[in-house]
Amino acid sequence: MAKKIQQATPNTIYLKDYKAPEHLIKTVDMVFELDANKTRVTSTLQVKRNKGVDEATDFILNGQSLELLTVHLNEQPLTDADYKLSDEYLIISNPPESFTIQTEVTHSPEKNTALEGLYASSGMLCTQCEAEGFRRISYFPDRPDVMAEFTVTLIADKQKYPVLLSNGNLVDSGEKENGQHWVKWHDPSLKPCYLFALVAGQLVYKQGSFTTQSGRDVDLRVYVEKENSHKTDFALACLKQSMLWDEQTYGREYDLDIFMIVAVNDFNMGAMENKGLNIFNSSCVLASPETATDADFYNIQSIIGHEYFHNWSGNRVTCRDWFQLSLKEGFTVFRDQEFSADLNSRAVKRIDDVNVLRNHQFAQDSGPLAHPVRPDKYIEISNFYTVTVYNKGAEVVRMLHNLVGGEGFRKGTDLYFSRHDGQAVTTEDFVAAMEESNQRDLTQFQNWYNQSGTPVLTFADNYNVQQQSYTLNVKQSFGQLVEQANNKAFHIPVEVGLLSSDGSDMLLNIKDSSVFNVTSTVLEVTELEQSFVFTDVKEKPLPSLLRGFSAPVKIEYNYSNEQLAFLMARDSDEFNRWNAAQQLAINLMLLLIEDVKNNNPLAVDDFILNAFKAVLDDKSLDKALAAQLLTLPSESYLADQCDIVNVDAIHQVRKFLRQQIAVTLETELEACYHRNVTHDDYVFNAEAMAQRSLKNLCLSYLAELETEKHLQGCYQQFQTANNMTDQLAAVNILVNYECEYRQLALDTFYEQWQFDNQVVEKWLTIQASADVPDALGKVKRLMQHSAFSMSNPNKVRAVIGRFCAGNAVAFHAENGEGYIFLSDQVLALDKINPQIAARLLQIMIRWQRYDGKRQILMKQQFKRILKTKPLSKDVFEIASKAIAGSA
Repeated sequence: MAKKIQQATPNTIYLKDYKAPEHLIKTVDMVFELDANKTRVTSTLQVKRNKGVDEATDFILNGQSLELLTVHLNEQPLTDADYKLSDEYLIISNPPESFTIQTEVTHSPEKNTALEGLYASSGMLCTQCEAEGFRRISYFPDRPDVMAEFTVTLIADKQKYPVLLSNGNLVDSGEKENGQHWVKWHDPSLKPCYLFALVAGQLVYKQGSFTTQSGRDVDLRVYVEKENSHKTDFALACLKQSMLWDEQTYGREYDLDIFMIVAVNDFNMGAMENKGLNIFNSSCVLASPETATDADFYNIQSIIGHEYFHNWSGNRVTCRDWFQLSLKEGFTVFRDQEFSADLNSRAVKRIDDVNVLRNHQFAQDSGPLAHPVRPDKYIEISNFYTVTVYNKGAEVVRMLHNLVGGEGFRKGTDLYFSRHDGQAVTTEDFVAAMEESNQRDLTQFQNWYNQSGTPVLTFADNYNVQQQSYTLNVKQSFGQLVEQANNKAFHIPVEVGLLSSDGSDMLLNIKDSSVFNVTSTVLEVTELEQSFVFTDVKEKPLPSLLRGFSAPVKIEYNYSNEQLAFLMARDSDEFNRWNAAQQLAINLMLLLIEDVKNNNPLAVDDFILNAFKAVLDDKSLDKALAAQLLTLPSESYLADQCDIVNVDAIHQVRKFLRQQIAVTLETELEACYHRNVTHDDYVFNAEAMAQRSLKNLCLSYLAELETEKHLQGCYQQFQTANNMTDQLAAVNILVNYECEYRQLALDTFYEQWQFDNQVVEKWLTIQASADVPDALGKVKRLMQHSAFSMSNPNKVRAVIGRFCAGNAVAFHAENGEGYIFLSDQVLALDKINPQIAARLLQIMIRWQRYDGKRQILMKQQFKRILKTKPLSKDVFEIASKAIAGSA
């Protein structure tokens, strides 16, 4: 065997260096002899030189952690002298123009703790190939612009692995000697290797069917371990909803004879859209009323939709290179957001999505990991599955929808899918389809893909009584990072309305435009400074800005608290009603934070108490919106409004305000709680979900009084709940108070659900985030519990991730013990699962926003990590970027 060449220090990959593949793959024929200890893979590729590039020389195949046994070129065995082998590549020098290459390798799935490639999980074998996991299965040009037709034969012990699944359609099967059996799958679609999948194990399935708009019957199956068979009905129903919605909304029909979903316990992500064989994290697909909350059902519906929608936006049309990741992910997130909005409360869905942006993506856009929606460089691509690529990417697609309208957007997607079916393309191709379909010049709009940072729109206005005109002036500015200083102006759709003194929407007419007698309109902000003049305005209006959050920007306008309370009560745009409530609370809380810093007594302004009382008293108000209006801004979002983050002051102020709301509005909160109590059987729909949400929010406020009456009432709900939403809400409240019911509820909950993996994860999570003394000590003890496993990503996220990201006061303890704890876990995980280690480390990425002492302590841990050898590319990239340029 050729001697392996050792890989050097991690290199940076640049978009500007992209070159088309020198060789293309026509067909792939793979034979797997499956075994957890050692799997043998024989892969035969039909290769041809790509005539679209300059003269090709070597044929380069990617490979990692593989034992190469043989290489054949056109059925002739190659010797060590005929190829080069390194830790990352197999290189065949000067092959002919067309040829067949066959490799035979072995690897050990049970030793693959990184959960990339082929690995073992709870007695089954499964795969995760996105982004670069296929190279851990077989030598192959592992890049998304190499697309091929796959035929896969799986051979395994029939008793251990009675179910053998792969992409496409089942074409043959049979028995072998020694208790083995085999199956053959063929996928007629061209696909990149990142969409390859296989599953082998002892599984049962829930079966259904769907008839497409053209009359084809598709076999639907959800595969799970036997003990979870009762948790599959909802997933199957969601899959049918997704298929119907995509046909009705986008005209997209499914193309294979079978669609399969498999639930896997050990999974780095939420789910994976492998062609015809979606593999899901168990927590994202298994659900029953007894074991899943409203949030679980809601997320499962969204994620199943997301992965199914990828069949077109990601699979049949995929990305040319990984810099284009948002081409498939941003577009598909937008699609799943609209799917969820159509099936549930549109306003609440929009609020949920914006909360993700404001709490996570805006922070990323202003920190060391800031990057454009289409990044221009990376070291490890797994680090770029980010809220910027996914969620901001979805907002970029939404802005296109806002600019060209629903009909124009559908015309654009129809052209995009028909033009690029079976191709690997770029974000420019997507925007070009929108331009061509709508006769629009979207050249400036491309800045959203190429520039990082969250634009800030500063509004000023003027009302001319004599002319009855209203002028809205806007300036756009950019982030504070060095690379954002030279940003060019963005093309920003800003939806606005104008409110009269009675709260009604004025009719809008804009000078020198086609806007005439509408109550809401989209202003296209394209310049650094711009003015819009509204005519026939009978009185000075109150502007309702960025309705529906029509662009991922920050808004600055000098609203008074009185004006915010008015918008909260009267705006016809439900999102802006919520936004006004949030801003009103932030204004008050920022003042209270200053009072804490200056040791001043704390007092609550009547504005917010009266506003909350009006919401609680309004029985006609949509309950979903009411729950959102009564929810205070999160501590993390409040921290982003501060120049220097004072975690203790933020936590103290938010808790103080919750307590004052409870004290002042106890009667109203109790009445609202009891109005929404029901003993009906659990149903998952928008109305019932809203009712439970409002009820449990009221219960959480009442618990802040810490009276026996309300804590006992909380425990009573825990005992009598007939669904997991209400039961978990109660224990999640009790866990934050040092009362007799706390441990009683935790022990009872665990005893009841200890054999249900997904519920145990919830039990771990609520304890890791509990606001109690010695929180870190409790987390360390929790890690010794038999329910915790360092090798399971869900358990790691539930305990370590939840504590570090969701328990700010304890994590940011002044002595730095939280930072040492996180670094210890990152270094331990880096040897097991670098992807998860790198994601955990990002919790500390904005270290420079804290006080000087905490900055020093966090920076010490980044340096400690960087000194550790060996260190994965994943963790190296995060740690090095964190302290790059700091003194």
